[in-house]
Amino acid sequence: MSEIEKYSEQTFEHYRNVNEYGEDFWYARDLAQILDYKRFDKFLNVIDKAKTACLNSGYEVEDHFSQVGKMVELGSGAIREVEDYELSRYACYLVVQNADPKKEVVALGQTYFAVQTRKQELQEQFETLDEDKKRLAIRNELKAHNKSLQEAAMLAGVETNFDYATFQNHGYRGLYGGLDAKGIHARKGLKKSHKILDHMGSTELAANLFRATQTDEKLRRENVQGKENANRAHYEVGKKVRQTIEELGGTMPEDLPTPEKSIKQIEKIEQKKLLNKDK
Repeated sequence: MSEIEKYSEQTFEHYRNVNEYGEDFWYARDLAQILDYKRFDKFLNVIDKAKTACLNSGYEVEDHFSQVGKMVELGSGAIREVEDYELSRYACYLVVQNADPKKEVVALGQTYFAVQTRKQELQEQFETLDEDKKRLAIRNELKAHNKSLQEAAMLAGVETNFDYATFQNHGYRGLYGGLDAKGIHARKGLKKSHKILDHMGSTELAANLFRATQTDEKLRRENVQGKENANRAHYEVGKKVRQTIEELGGTMPEDLPTPEKSIKQIEKIEQKKLLNKDK
């Protein structure tokens, strides 16, 4: 991990606050400073776009963007109140998605908040599910996102099946420390006919879901053109997700255990349960 990436991770954590309900939040003025916005009025434009995205996603804007007053010291030593916002983790995610993509620290923030937000969503959603059902849920979500990712890749110039296989391998190499699909097969001891994603646990599937969704958004948001540029983007996203996992103290994807049952076997078991229930 580069020095700027280490600095950025530490900075996002340093400015994190916790409210009386135990929920994380960041002050908008702190986030503007981290993301290298010199003028807060320019940053307010980004917040407005994030609010719109929040509304369009079906969430209450006030639940994630809480306007507050903040006392600051002026150069003269005087104290005055300035406009600020308390931003939820989800609000920060939307803000960095709408910030200037040319800033390197913005790209780092996108990965940081995407992973943190998705981690929270999965924890809340899957708290009561067993491992098999977690795997099924994430695998089905990943199927849908992979279709969207393939469409985004085609728009970028990844046209043939060979091109798309190469594109996917770049993402795997970034996330798996250099291993491509063939290397992951060998590492897991899978047969050639086996689908890699059907032989992953929920944690590994979640990492690949992050990779797919963030690459999809990056290709579309930055209007990436050319298959070489698309491949590079996929690799970079995979690598940043890997770096974030490392920073959070997680296990690298290639070191996670291979489940005894495949997704197809779990699906058959669940179908039998439904059939027996209907009898």
